[in-house]
Amino acid sequence: MSTLIERHIVSLLAEKDDKAISLLYENYGDTLFGVAYKVVKDEDLAQDVLQESFIKIWKKADTYDPSKAKLFTWLFRITRNTAIDKLRSVTNKSDKEIQIDVSDVYNVGVKSINPEHLDIQDNLDKIEDKYRIVLEALFFEGMTQQEASDELDIPLGTIKSRLKIGLRELGKIYGTTMSLLLLLNLLS
Repeated sequence: MSTLIERHIVSLLAEKDDKAISLLYENYGDTLFGVAYKVVKDEDLAQDVLQESFIKIWKKADTYDPSKAKLFTWLFRITRNTAIDKLRSVTNKSDKEIQIDVSDVYNVGVKSINPEHLDIQDNLDKIEDKYRIVLEALFFEGMTQQEASDELDIPLGTIKSRLKIGLRELGKIYGTTMSLLLLLNLLS
């Protein structure tokens, strides 16, 4: 790939010119498909990842900084991260489908139930909404951090921070680190 074509694509992206996507697809599509396929190991899924990646590239075009990374490196990272997120999402959805097919309730053995953890929802209601919402999305709705970020329209870094603080607040309620670890074990 010549640097002239790369610079042309970068300038078209900066101008939000539709030709940029065509040139990106023409010059990088096969390689980025290969990146996606290597992660998801399924052609149809890799095609989905490629499409989602191009949408993200288009939306994030103004964030590309040639002084920080080459265009291909930036494209590679977006595609690889999208593939990883897609793989997690598909795995998570198939896990939920299996649970729904098997039973409408979790199959938890009596020995694994700890009575002090049965009031989790009551204690979640004791922490600030911004932390509670993130914990519920991640633990009760089974979202990945990226999915929670997208669904709640909160930056990924903020999701991670709120998760950490929310868990710390729950730790204060339950008193010990062990209680918090058992709680997380029960929720996972």
